[in-house]
Amino acid sequence: MKIVTLCSSGSCCPVVKIAETQVEIGEPGNLCVLTMEQWQTLKERIVKEEA
Repeated sequence: MKIVTLCSSGSCCPVVKIAETQVEIGEPGNLCVLTMEQWQTLKERIVKEEA
């Protein structure tokens, strides 16, 4: 699993947790869980500036 913190302090910021079958974005109480297919679509749309 890869974990990316979305701010420089690293203590109370949302994180992106990338596992084999899913990606979790957020923090406890405010969490979005994506399938790998959804994650790939999101990344492609961001790169193409469609989001």
